[in-house]
Amino acid sequence: MGADFLKHANFLKHMDWLNARRVTVYLRLFAAVNIAMLIWLVATSHGGIDTNGYLLGSDFISFWTTGHMLVDHGNPYDGAAHIAAQRSYYSAEGAYTAFYYPPPFLLFCWPLGWLPYFPALGLWLVTTGTLFLASVRRWWRSAGTGVPLLLLFAAFPAIPIVITHGQTAFLVAGLLGLGAWLVPTRPWTAGVLFGLATIKPQFGLLLPLVLLATGQRRVIASAAATAIALALVAALVFGSQSWIDWLGASERAQAAMALGQIGYGKMMSPFAALRLLGAPMSASYAVQGVVSLAVAALVLMASWRRTWTMPLAALTLAGAPLATPYVLDYDMAILAFPMLWLAGEGLRNGFRDWERCALFAAFAAPALARPLALQFGVPIMPLVEILLFAVVWRRARMA
Repeated sequence: MGADFLKHANFLKHMDWLNARRVTVYLRLFAAVNIAMLIWLVATSHGGIDTNGYLLGSDFISFWTTGHMLVDHGNPYDGAAHIAAQRSYYSAEGAYTAFYYPPPFLLFCWPLGWLPYFPALGLWLVTTGTLFLASVRRWWRSAGTGVPLLLLFAAFPAIPIVITHGQTAFLVAGLLGLGAWLVPTRPWTAGVLFGLATIKPQFGLLLPLVLLATGQRRVIASAAATAIALALVAALVFGSQSWIDWLGASERAQAAMALGQIGYGKMMSPFAALRLLGAPMSASYAVQGVVSLAVAALVLMASWRRTWTMPLAALTLAGAPLATPYVLDYDMAILAFPMLWLAGEGLRNGFRDWERCALFAAFAAPALARPLALQFGVPIMPLVEILLFAVVWRRARMA
């Protein structure tokens, strides 16, 4: 028994069989499955409703409804009004997507309200997807993997999850990934991108630590000015009351998350994993706090009194999903950046123990994480995130 365990452990530890030829074959298989799934989803839909009764781009209905409410001078943070407005366009049992984003995100939703639903969805996916792809392209060129960028994009399972949900992951990951890349060369632009990313602030929790530790004063000033400007413009356009209303909506969001109304199987954090396994609320929050603090401490240790480098950028983005309890499978798009950096380092300098395993798991796990959690109660994604963060941290410390 012990010998078998060691054999399997060594198999995962080294994964020397995962050579370039096999990687290309697997990527083509993933891409074929992803593309076929998207085509089937659209081809079998009727009137924009898929075979499971869900509206195409399911979560996007929340942003589009918010845009329409803003055009009509409504209040999207009024839960009852948002439900009524959303169901006036599409109504199905249990099909409601709430809106909890801060007022600066209203500036992104407002233009959507002037368009019909499906043109708005198409515009949203094209513009945010283009930003994400442009950001990934910077990291891909530096990695020098030799794999076509579009093949990687089509094969990554997180991509169709973002598309089918019509979510913000392309936008937020694109802003953070491009900003992290530009810090050494264009600090003011990087700060603007980080400031714009505050529309989903939980994914930038580690950034202030690394920027302060590396002395990036211009980036910090630019990010703070951009965030403040966004907040002021939102208050000017939509009224200062929108901030008060958002605070009330945030309390409802916290309650919904804690009580599992979003679904612990859909969330990819240590907190959600423990709740899914039946752990008490207090213990789940305590473990999440320990993980968040540990990640922050390790990132701070790696960056203290050093210059901003791509290893630190990759480490910061690898730790972002672990630092917050509220993260879902489509948010795994942000892992594209640390995975590309780690793959490039491995190809140039040789892969170390567990690195191939971490790359393979982080790439493939978004396809399996939600089904395994919802159907069998097995949360795998937090372990994958921890493994990827650990090997990126080790490689970043070496660099």
